[in-house]
Amino acid sequence: MNVQIRNEESPDREKIYRINLAAFPTDAEAKLVDQLRLRADLCISLVAARHDDLIGHLMLSPVTLDSATDLNLMGLAPMAVLPEMQNQGIGSLLVTAGLQRCQELGIGAVVVLGHPQYYPSFGFVPASQFGISSHYDVPDEVFMAQELIPDYLAHHSGKISYHPAFAEL
Repeated sequence: MNVQIRNEESPDREKIYRINLAAFPTDAEAKLVDQLRLRADLCISLVAARHDDLIGHLMLSPVTLDSATDLNLMGLAPMAVLPEMQNQGIGSLLVTAGLQRCQELGIGAVVVLGHPQYYPSFGFVPASQFGISSHYDVPDEVFMAQELIPDYLAHHSGKISYHPAFAEL
């Protein structure tokens, strides 16, 4: 399958909204993407394109560690692939490209609230291994982190907070 991963462009926004609508049971994630685009300082928004069609989307946005607010951290969410295109490696392409883009921007670590069988293949481990938890009440194994800069989270602990737009879901 010939899939290109690229940065979101303005004309993509309506298609991105539709991808998130198709991939999730409600419109909450689609609305979240729109809000993060408007309100977050630095977002990475990538699309998966095949021919002229968009088939997937990934957004990363800044998160804050309460004990070290000066750290450059990102949260991976949401990620969406059209249902008919899932389980074909498109999500993996998006995650890999998103992590690479974070490294290029000097982001020290990325967190994700997601499937514990999926994200470890990209290098994510339970965030608790770094002494970090989510401000959401979630099981330890689903809140994960990955250092993009070695030892970036060393000597830090605390709770991660996502952008306020997440609380409005």
